[in-house]
Amino acid sequence: MRYISTRADAPQLDFEGVTLAGLASDGGLYLPEEWPSFSGFEIQQMSGLTYVELAVRVMTPFVEGSLSESELHDLCEKAYGRFAHRAVTPLVQLDHQHHLLELFHGPTLAFKDVALQLLGGLFEHFLSKTDDHLTIVGATSGDTGSAAIDGVAGRERIDIFMLHPEGRVSEVQRRQMTTVHADNVHNIAIKGSFDDAQAMVKRMFVDPDMTGDYRIGAVNSINWARLMAQVVYYFAAALQLGAPSRKVAFSVPTGNFGDVFAGYVAAKMGLPIERLIVATNVNDIIHRALSTGDYSAGDVTPTQSPSMDIQVSSNFERLLFDLGGRDGAAIAAQMRGFEAERSMHLTNAQREGASALFASERVDEDATAEAMAWAKAECGEVLDPHTAIGLAAARKAGVGPGIPVVTLATAHPAKFPDAVEAATGIRPELPERVGDLFEREERYTALPGDYEAVRDFIREHATRSA
Repeated sequence: MRYISTRADAPQLDFEGVTLAGLASDGGLYLPEEWPSFSGFEIQQMSGLTYVELAVRVMTPFVEGSLSESELHDLCEKAYGRFAHRAVTPLVQLDHQHHLLELFHGPTLAFKDVALQLLGGLFEHFLSKTDDHLTIVGATSGDTGSAAIDGVAGRERIDIFMLHPEGRVSEVQRRQMTTVHADNVHNIAIKGSFDDAQAMVKRMFVDPDMTGDYRIGAVNSINWARLMAQVVYYFAAALQLGAPSRKVAFSVPTGNFGDVFAGYVAAKMGLPIERLIVATNVNDIIHRALSTGDYSAGDVTPTQSPSMDIQVSSNFERLLFDLGGRDGAAIAAQMRGFEAERSMHLTNAQREGASALFASERVDEDATAEAMAWAKAECGEVLDPHTAIGLAAARKAGVGPGIPVVTLATAHPAKFPDAVEAATGIRPELPERVGDLFEREERYTALPGDYEAVRDFIREHATRSA
């Protein structure tokens, strides 16, 4: 399998190359040169597989030439053996039509664990064949940071520098990052928003002062391997609900667009998905883009769903590239315009292509709280605010009868206890596996929202590549 950049001016790479590279050298994002696909019969044959077996079946076409099937199986066993539920991503029924796909049974209680436990193993596996050193630089709006740190803490030939917006993540999210004391883990709190942190990370990938001395790697969903791993749970849920002979719709709480883009990939691979419902909070750039064609970034509004407080959704570029006929030069020009003006309009081809599969809903703070209250009162389920946004959107979307709707439950409610308690009257407790989180010492460095300050800190603490 070969991978190409959305901006068409970076070398093609194999799976090992894109995993270690993260962002393409031209500023674009990597995608497979062509989508692998399964027939209905092949999907039917996946029924009854364990999660590890299913993961190997779905991901094997993407890793061809870089990993053997047995190597991939071993990596998946190690990654998903740490999950607290034997089903890894269990499905829970709410009513006659609505279901929750629980993605929070990993070590840091969020859906990011599904991909990042595997990605840590992939990094270590590929680096073990060389004398090189990887410097991971990432930005987090909450959950990516803790999941990435857990996935790579203590691993050889890896340093990780994780940026988070100071004061804009929950206390549980922050402590899950800052209480990990491995020598290769460096937490940085910056003044500003997640978008500011993400812009710094992207700039570092094209800064010759950094790329000349360090092998910069990515754990954000700009890294293709992360999205690849997330495709699996769409297959897992749909198979349990009758696929391939029955279509399924999914509602996805959306910030950086990676999780819902994985659903798009599943559909391209042949999974019968009726609709992908993009659920945003009041930071609704993706909802506006899909409903009106207006992709314009405004100021970030802090909400009770901080992981979705994003105005620039990196993975949206992958969708625009695929819907626009894979014209890399056109996408490069389109994205340069957006980066300069913070605004652009989707082409007719992009809008029409998106409308064939995607719907979107904007869910405000009151509707988020109402969804949490409804789930507890009517279904006995306690949801975090991000999942509640997905459920509110799912119930508003008007998916036809007979088609099950799966809301992705992206985080454990105990990660956001204040919001949950305000909506339901119940303060969720952290699972025992999290341990003494609030008793551990925190370690992080506070820096201004200044690229040079962050770059200089990383240069001071990172190991140069071979």
